[in-house]
Amino acid sequence: MRIDKWLWHIRAYRTRSKSSSACRAGKVRLNGQMVKPATQVKPGDAVELQYPRFKRSIEVVALLPRRVKFAKAVEYYRDLTPPNEYGRLKEQSMAQSLMQRERGSGRPTKKDRRKLDRMWKELAED
Repeated sequence: MRIDKWLWHIRAYRTRSKSSSACRAGKVRLNGQMVKPATQVKPGDAVELQYPRFKRSIEVVALLPRRVKFAKAVEYYRDLTPPNEYGRLKEQSMAQSLMQRERGSGRPTKKDRRKLDRMWKELAED
């Protein structure tokens, strides 16, 4: 089975074209090698996905004949992503929610801007 199809089937990407684009952009690695969308995937292969805010590692358990519900799709791969990656993602999401300002409140003041810069700097150091 093609890797772009398999990634779409397990719901790693919303559309097959996004899955193919990620492969072409070098955001998908199969057993440590960058792959093209048509590269064949088989059970036991290690897949690394680079999303905009975090890196995810999964192992192919089985191939799917078609796209299925998320609850069923999780049976076809094993998530090998370290827990600290998910922790970092959660921290980044919290930081972004803190950055959102009330509509109509205008531009951030210098004090607000410095506070945001310190927060981003702390996140980057972790």
